[in-house]
Amino acid sequence: MIQIYHNPRCGKSRNCLAFVTEKEAEVAIVKYLETPPTENEIKEVLQKLNFKPIQLVRTKESIWIENYKNKTLTDEAIIQAMVKHPILIERPIVIKGDKAIIGRIPEEVAQFI
Repeated sequence: MIQIYHNPRCGKSRNCLAFVTEKEAEVAIVKYLETPPTENEIKEVLQKLNFKPIQLVRTKESIWIENYKNKTLTDEAIIQAMVKHPILIERPIVIKGDKAIIGRIPEEVAQFI
């Protein structure tokens, strides 16, 4: 089963979801702004992406700029920022088994699924 961390207000996320649901019968949609991921869930996603925490952060979000930019943060502090402010999490995230990708480019999603 494919799982997608989805933000319905994001065009790239909507496009990715439409593409995946067209190709796959079973898709679990995680509206992560309505149901924010836990610290452990973020760590699992990071592991599946093979990302450092900062690579999953939307660093152009105003919350990041106002509260975290130019500060020296540990990986744990960055994860806590995403737990507290899920809007900081890059999207969409497409998860299949023990692997994941950021699904912003349809061709990459097609190869992934």
